[in-house]
Amino acid sequence: MFKLRGLSINFLGLTLENPFILSASPSTDELEMVVRALEAGWAGIILKTTSVEENPVPLKYPMMSSFGNYYRRVVGLGNIDLISKYHIDEIEKRVRILKEKFPEKMIAASIMGSKKEDWQNLAFRLRQANVDLIECSFSCPQGSMGEAPGKMLAQSISATEKVTGWIKEAAENTPVLIKITPQVTDIVEVAKAVKKGGADGITASNTIPSLLGINIYTFEPYPSVFGVSSYSGLSGNAIKPITLRTIAEIKRNVDIVISGNGGAYSSRDAIEIMLVGASNVQFCTLPMVYGFRVIEELKSGLSHYLDEMNLKSPLEIAGKSLEKIKSNEELPLIEVKANIDKDKCIGCDLCFISCNDGGHMAIEIKENRIPEVNVEKCVGCALCMQVCPVDAISMKEKMDEKEVIFIRRWKK
Repeated sequence: MFKLRGLSINFLGLTLENPFILSASPSTDELEMVVRALEAGWAGIILKTTSVEENPVPLKYPMMSSFGNYYRRVVGLGNIDLISKYHIDEIEKRVRILKEKFPEKMIAASIMGSKKEDWQNLAFRLRQANVDLIECSFSCPQGSMGEAPGKMLAQSISATEKVTGWIKEAAENTPVLIKITPQVTDIVEVAKAVKKGGADGITASNTIPSLLGINIYTFEPYPSVFGVSSYSGLSGNAIKPITLRTIAEIKRNVDIVISGNGGAYSSRDAIEIMLVGASNVQFCTLPMVYGFRVIEELKSGLSHYLDEMNLKSPLEIAGKSLEKIKSNEELPLIEVKANIDKDKCIGCDLCFISCNDGGHMAIEIKENRIPEVNVEKCVGCALCMQVCPVDAISMKEKMDEKEVIFIRRWKK
């Protein structure tokens, strides 16, 4: 029987039993739910974003909608939710309760303010409650409560640095993460502002403003709130590519600790997020859809991977892929051609259709519906490889009599 290896990591001076934590989300808005999550095996939680008592939270329902595909019902989850309905007075109590009940877990809280006094009051009160970490939402997709309603704080470099400084001043030695948005012109400059402001790290990143869809018969956007709607914060596996790029871009240019957030739907996704530089991975949509017990699959998957790669600690993979990320100009110029494994081919014609209508018209259908590649026309774009449902196509090139095979991106 496979025995799980130790997965503990050090994160900003905190010892986590594994690199998986629950992000500030609906899953961390009720004390009973948080207790069940920590008992299930999550290394830590970030209580849903709160604010001072004077800030009302007018929540609207229904607040969620989603889109999926044949294989997975929820690929992207849209949420018009705002911050927690519980204010800082209640969050202080919960932090103390959770710290007493789970002294070995990371108990963190997320905050959002509208002015200096709010940010510092929130940070001070959480520090007094002995919270392990303070995450600051500079990127609520429905807009911040600050000087420009509807605009995210992290979209202003100067404001990011200034407010970060306020918070760290009040938080003192309590670690501070700034949760940013990828929806900026230059994510590197935002990250530099966070570091200059004195934060201990970055959460990259938040949900992304979106419209989940339109009812073509009633013309109402989803989720429909009695006939109308608003922009949603998009989460789920659909945003993983954006998360990977955001973290990689920051980590390649700024020396700062990153907590990865956005798009992880499996242990493999979490590993990818760590490979581009995250020290741990936050989860939101996955446990909301499949429940807190999914943590067992995450831990098992990571443990198997570390064994397979002969690695001792999850942190050994952090940033391992960064040296392989290059500019387009730096990529090697090598001729490759599509190769079709006729034993695997099922004659579905998808490669033929995609190549002829979206590629270079290099695939022809021969006898018995088996496609053949015209190597004179094929440029190796790999479109055919993406659409093949049975992984019968690979990209090949010959160099010094050695055949190199580039297979589908999710294969080893």
